[in-house]
Amino acid sequence: MENGVIRVPIVFNEASIYTVRPGDTVYSIAQRLQSNVDAILRVNHLYPPVTDPGLIYPGNVLIVPRQRNINLVTYIVKMNDTIWDIAYRFSTTMDLVAGINNIENPNMIFTGQTLRIPVMIYEIQMGDTLNRIARRFGTTVSSIVRANEGRPAFQPDFIWPGDYLIVPLPTSRNIVVWSPYPATRLVNRQRIVGQARVFEANVLHQVRDANGVVVSNERFTTADIGAPAYGNFSSIVPFDRNPTTRTGELWVYSRSAKDGSIQDLVSVPIFFW
Repeated sequence: MENGVIRVPIVFNEASIYTVRPGDTVYSIAQRLQSNVDAILRVNHLYPPVTDPGLIYPGNVLIVPRQRNINLVTYIVKMNDTIWDIAYRFSTTMDLVAGINNIENPNMIFTGQTLRIPVMIYEIQMGDTLNRIARRFGTTVSSIVRANEGRPAFQPDFIWPGDYLIVPLPTSRNIVVWSPYPATRLVNRQRIVGQARVFEANVLHQVRDANGVVVSNERFTTADIGAPAYGNFSSIVPFDRNPTTRTGELWVYSRSAKDGSIQDLVSVPIFFW
């Protein structure tokens, strides 16, 4: 915490999730994916006491930091993967994975293909537990465990400070919010960004604090493409009243054309200060 503001060690850089193949070395992976050896060793804890320096095996799952300074995490398809496998691993849906990657036939993906996935990368801090991390980011321990299966340093009952963790983002079948990330600060007139497959491309949002006070009234924005495609959307979130608590939620959703009920709600936990 600094000046009363909580700093969350989320990694705001590009990264790929890669499954080691026979014959791979850390050096060859770094060259192929435009990363560097030291970064791969560090974020995957590939050194004692976890393992000998740089020792990897086929089937190990690595986070590979990339050189571009953008908020993007991709998954590199491994042999025999299906869209269902990938969606299940990262606690989302087949429709959303296929839709945000413009895949017309979900049965047609290939080894080595790069797919965007709704996750973020978090650097484990001293005193963290999986329960605490899951509560902070609005997910579950089982979702975090599933997303990190096969990683050399990952153990559900013991996590290493400094290791990086794959954390699924909250999604619905038809909506993903790319910004803000969960457990980050939301300020007056901040821009939100995401993708949605919604009726007439209408995406709604509001903000509530932990007392249920509506800090930002319901407003709508329009995605650049309507259903059945997943269109990109962005919107400014003005505060209509001051929050009464430090924490709250950003709601992004659609409404039923039949009865006006909320559908596809994505609730992103946020801080106000």
